[in-house]
Amino acid sequence: MATLSGMRRRGYPAAAIRSFCDKIGVSKAYSVVDYGLLESCVRDELNKTAPRAMAVLKPLKVVIDNYPENQTEEIEVEVNPDKPEMGTRKVTFSRNLFVEQDDFMIEPVRKYFRLYPGNEVRLKSAYFITCNSYETDETGEVTCLHCTYDPLSQGGNSPDGRKVKGTLHWVSADDCVKAEIRLYDRLFNVENPSDETSGSFESNLNPNSLEILQDCLLEGGLRDIKPGDTFQFMRKGYFCVDKDSTSDKLIINRTVELNSSWK
Repeated sequence: MATLSGMRRRGYPAAAIRSFCDKIGVSKAYSVVDYGLLESCVRDELNKTAPRAMAVLKPLKVVIDNYPENQTEEIEVEVNPDKPEMGTRKVTFSRNLFVEQDDFMIEPVRKYFRLYPGNEVRLKSAYFITCNSYETDETGEVTCLHCTYDPLSQGGNSPDGRKVKGTLHWVSADDCVKAEIRLYDRLFNVENPSDETSGSFESNLNPNSLEILQDCLLEGGLRDIKPGDTFQFMRKGYFCVDKDSTSDKLIINRTVELNSSWK
């Protein structure tokens, strides 16, 4: 349930809460306000202030077979593309990377523009890569992708002008940080849990209101982040470092998704 303490811990900016209060006004009559309005205020504020970063929540290993072994390079990435004054940051690129598991399909569905055998995609701010083959374990689960990269496509563009439709975030296996990430969703399955025409208070609880992911991987530059720091993890949403984090274990809470998925 929404409390100021809980909002603060999840990374809701004070400016977003003030904006929400300004929008709904004050009324003596009992009313219910769509929670999506509060989330929209949070997104608007964090979009302006949160630095961008790359985090892979469910990692899948990628080997760039034609990239030199034991070589790394620093890729320059903007901190916030909407605010050039925030500058840039350095991200390590190497032969061994990680991408999201759901950024690969063996047999792609229609309009799937991410990795699959034979397809070329862009790695954010880095290179074009093409998936050539993949490895599986004894259960058939994909464990590793083998790709090649185009060394002339540095920065995410090709000199011959060819276009790719998919752009993926990634982290280097040589420079990444493990974290526990808590994916919070809405506590109730209905807009107004006090309205028992849709079921009892308890029956309206959302059983998927919290998913905890272990062994998520963050770009190496986030190694020294502190409780209360907020980020936009590219393609994943806005996140805040939890107060339970220690020097040995990072714990990060999802503040809000990039876009509302609430039905």
